[in-house]
Amino acid sequence: MVEEGTYEGPTNEPLILNSYNGDGLTLSLALGITVAAGASFTCGFSGGYSSPAQSGIMDELGLTVAEYSVFGSILTIGGMTGAIVSGKISDFFGHKITFWILNIFYIMGWLAIVFSEEAWSLYLGRLFLGFGTAVFNYVGPVYVADITPKNLRGRLSSLVQAMTTCSISIAYFVGSFTYWRILALIGVIPCIIQVICLFFVPESPRWLAKSGRDSAMTASLQCLRGKNADISQEATEIHDYTKNLQRSSEDKILDLFSSKYASSVIVGVGLMLLQQLGGYKGFAYYANSIFDLAGFPGTIGITVVAVTQILMNILGILLIDTCGRRPLLMVSAVGAFFGCFLTGLSFLLQDLQRSEEITPVMAFLGILMYMGFYSLGMSGIPWIIMSEIFPVNIKGSAGSLCNLVNWFCSWVVSYSFNFLLQWSSPGTFFVFSSISGVAIIFIAWRVPETKGRTLEEIQASITANVQ
Repeated sequence: MVEEGTYEGPTNEPLILNSYNGDGLTLSLALGITVAAGASFTCGFSGGYSSPAQSGIMDELGLTVAEYSVFGSILTIGGMTGAIVSGKISDFFGHKITFWILNIFYIMGWLAIVFSEEAWSLYLGRLFLGFGTAVFNYVGPVYVADITPKNLRGRLSSLVQAMTTCSISIAYFVGSFTYWRILALIGVIPCIIQVICLFFVPESPRWLAKSGRDSAMTASLQCLRGKNADISQEATEIHDYTKNLQRSSEDKILDLFSSKYASSVIVGVGLMLLQQLGGYKGFAYYANSIFDLAGFPGTIGITVVAVTQILMNILGILLIDTCGRRPLLMVSAVGAFFGCFLTGLSFLLQDLQRSEEITPVMAFLGILMYMGFYSLGMSGIPWIIMSEIFPVNIKGSAGSLCNLVNWFCSWVVSYSFNFLLQWSSPGTFFVFSSISGVAIIFIAWRVPETKGRTLEEIQASITANVQ
């Protein structure tokens, strides 16, 4: 029996690293972040796997280009399916069990690929990976936001999101010299780490409060903040705010369209639209083709871009709790705008046969600027804000909607990108540059700053501005 104020692991000992004022990093919090970071790593590794594995799989299993295209794209089908149910799964089972569920899909997906002898098992494995990735896209940011103190929330959330980008680069690098079945087996390693850590992490205090388990909520919060931390104010705030919301309404999809939540939905859905329609998936999936069209060495370009993305992710982690979400998003969107514009200009000059000696370098600098600045903010902060702005009573439905919009727009860009390039190379990048311009206006107009505030304070202020 766990008494109020403690949280017992399997060894019946409180998992505490430090306990001064509740704003530090306890062992339970560190393990929770490790679980989310591991799922984020698998998310990116799943997306990056198909490119380096292509030649090995096609040669060994005799797949046609069309069959391998199905293997690459079916991840999105699993993603859209997972996006639809992600919020409801998390609301019903809790965040911790949801991590168990997504890791089951991750492990089954990777093992199906490892032991594949025919195309159908490859497709099934890829479908499972897409489902697990989409479920993580919702529960990962929400769980991290729920368990972290306000002074660490931005930095730790950014760290988790950055693992997706870093793991894509790792998949490209390791996959360049690793047998495709071994590469898939490597994808299982972070899943095993998560499963071990899940035995020791607490459930989200806010989910427990929503479920009416107040003693468990207090125990979970005490474990996360430290044995000697004073959690009375935070626990009371979570309890009172959750109960007030539950008296007003339940989590129904139609509630999202009420005026009370309109601002939050516009911000959440708008950021997801602009994050994907700005063209990132086109740059990421077809970078080699873009460099070839521009006349710049693809290997050099991809390597420099990958290193730059990692460095910009690190910079974003260091700055997010100092500068705030909005400034980083603004800088990220401005950089993406100029990066796309410079890339489009290089292809326009190439088409006009002007300054041909410098257009390859212009394209390289444009792509580098776009990918680097995108990694600074637009890649992860929309997911962080999504996890912060929705009240607990609509979070499941709202999160599923944002998740679905993100995956659908990702599919639209990745599917249409080659057709757009055939239509007009410069026009493609000018279109994406225009969308980044819209993102700048939208961020300045609608996106609230959430730095240094509790989730309850953020959600209450958004609701109050509508009333």
